[in-house]
Amino acid sequence: MQRRSFLKKTAAGAGAATLAAPALAQAQPAVNWRLASSFPKTLDTIFGSADQFVKRVSQLTGGKFNIRQFAAGEIVPGLQVMDAVQAGTVEIGHTPAYYYFGKDPTFAFDCAVPFGLTSRQQTAWMDQGGGRELLRDFYKGYGIINLLGGNTGTQMGGWFRKEIRSVKDMQGLKMRVAGFAGRVMERMGVVPQQIPAGDVYAALEKGTIDAAEWVGPYDDEKLGLARVAPHYYSPGWWEAGPQLSFYINIKEWEKLPKEYQAALEAASYECHVIMQADYDAKNPAALARLLKNGAKLHNFSKDIMDAAYKHSAAVMEEEAAKNARFKTIYEPWKKFRQAQNQWASVAEATMQNYLISATRR
Repeated sequence: MQRRSFLKKTAAGAGAATLAAPALAQAQPAVNWRLASSFPKTLDTIFGSADQFVKRVSQLTGGKFNIRQFAAGEIVPGLQVMDAVQAGTVEIGHTPAYYYFGKDPTFAFDCAVPFGLTSRQQTAWMDQGGGRELLRDFYKGYGIINLLGGNTGTQMGGWFRKEIRSVKDMQGLKMRVAGFAGRVMERMGVVPQQIPAGDVYAALEKGTIDAAEWVGPYDDEKLGLARVAPHYYSPGWWEAGPQLSFYINIKEWEKLPKEYQAALEAASYECHVIMQADYDAKNPAALARLLKNGAKLHNFSKDIMDAAYKHSAAVMEEEAAKNARFKTIYEPWKKFRQAQNQWASVAEATMQNYLISATRR
């Protein structure tokens, strides 16, 4: 008798919950946002992952919270996405933080710095290592909430019109590269150039520049750079694990119900995972096609890597000495990187290096 009574009460409770869920969803407000991307639609890996993000937000909120994504240039240019979010022109943006290096080099920690964290290490630092909290505090000064927005994995070192074997070969080289990498390259004799992606091919073909970095095989293939700068270098030591971010206007964020904020957090994390998986799946075949069609693959020499590492460390220390915001993040970040690389040398790198060697026999 007691058991039947218990089952009736349980069934009644379940029915009430079933009825309450739709009513709860109906009680939430309809929200429509605009998202400004820093990327063109042709970059299906980056632009496409944000498409997944907006779809998931809609799904997670029963179609009540809808975000429309706009490609770079449709509302604002790609390098002005943060400004648009800050000003309230759009509620949300998808962008790499190091685009705003000129405002404050501290932004780069939300994306990539020379000889920084790999993709997995960057996610670990942001999610579990204190990076999110440090950067959230930094972004308050810009009226922004930042969410994880994807990662490309370690990028390539770029396309060069001629082979470079040493630092000496880099003297006077005009290269499309910016931010921290540009500062370091200057110390190595390079003349950094800031050129939009759409103009890179023509600049290389005409000899206006001698080299250019972009992303990696899958995206680089679309630019056709191998036809005019066949020497393809690795690794992109300035972008070991460049992370993208969703920037949300903090006033708009605070207006949202907690359930909608949670939906944004969850969808951003899915987007973050999807982008890395997409690149990992597509880059091997793209590299094979590039090599088949004439690209010449090289590793930067130890001479170049050692010089880049030395100058990178000097640039970082100099910035920390004059920029308190930078130092606040740099000091704990540096300790985290040291611990991560020690751990990676024990298992991850040992296993990966063995497999690479074994499969080349």
